[in-house]
Amino acid sequence: MLLLKHGYFIFIICVSIICLCSCNEKKEERQIERSFYYWKSVLNLTGFEKKLLDSLRVKTIYLKFFDVDWNEPAKGPVPVARLTVNEASVASLRAAGTNNFKFNVIPVIFITNECISKIDTSQIAALGDHISDLTFKLISANAFNDISEIQFDCDWTGSTREKYFALIRQFKKRFTQTPLSATIRLHQIKFISKTGTPPVDRGLLMCYNMGNLKDPATKNSILEAEELKKYTGNLSRYPLPLDIALPLFDWKVLYRNNLYTGLIQHLPGTAFNHTFSKKTGNRYVIIKDTLLEGYDLRKGDMIRDEQSHITEILAAAKAISGQLKNTQTRVSLYHLDSLILSKYTTHELESIYNSLH
Repeated sequence: MLLLKHGYFIFIICVSIICLCSCNEKKEERQIERSFYYWKSVLNLTGFEKKLLDSLRVKTIYLKFFDVDWNEPAKGPVPVARLTVNEASVASLRAAGTNNFKFNVIPVIFITNECISKIDTSQIAALGDHISDLTFKLISANAFNDISEIQFDCDWTGSTREKYFALIRQFKKRFTQTPLSATIRLHQIKFISKTGTPPVDRGLLMCYNMGNLKDPATKNSILEAEELKKYTGNLSRYPLPLDIALPLFDWKVLYRNNLYTGLIQHLPGTAFNHTFSKKTGNRYVIIKDTLLEGYDLRKGDMIRDEQSHITEILAAAKAISGQLKNTQTRVSLYHLDSLILSKYTTHELESIYNSLH
């Protein structure tokens, strides 16, 4: 009996030591690489933007090379909004004495889902070759040396997945040594059995544009942390390593006769003064016809002011952080634009990056 008690005592001590060691063991901190999206057709950075990139120690820029859209008259896909580079503006972005950029440049090719939907399967091979040729030309013409990744951006659906994935595989035949990534929307996480997983090396989860933009009852279609949680229940089981993109942009959504009419961008809330509108929360109701900076607004129109609030961004980052399985993640802010960035302090932008550690 004494021997049994002695063995039991030793067992308790061992268990206690194991528990104590487990409690004291520090969780490995996730390594974060800082990046930005640049979503304009002309690469022409301002002094403010360059200074901010240095201050934030940004390593990578996702650079939109061109869009691929459907041309109805031609009954085929066409590249539009090709990137042009203001060499004088970006000269300071090159490393001293070299032609290399100080940043890791990742070309992004945006393809509309309408284009994928309408394209015939027999056109995919030619489109893939055309996209790869144009991508190579833009890389060479602008001396974007040492490209380490190329990204596809498309809001594909269950009905377009096979054609979109086939297009990516065709592109890979020409860029065999370059890793590929694809943007991943929240619905593609939640409904993975329907939308599938693209044939790429990495995914980049776009943590924005989650609400129903066209529904007048939506609070904020850009970003709501609680809405985001509805889509990310199985995030930790997603088969690709995921990088993260968070929004900085804002816009105003216009409704006429309770129907979605379009977006109003680059107008501050102060533009909607009390003489022609009435404000309730983040909504303005136009009380008399007016012309505002080229926008023809009519009595009864409703405008919803949508912002990327720092509190919501941090709440979304916190919700995502606990479910990411990879220990190295690139965190991107959308997007690099002086007007947008002037609404945030450097400390706030730092806090966004740090929130994903």
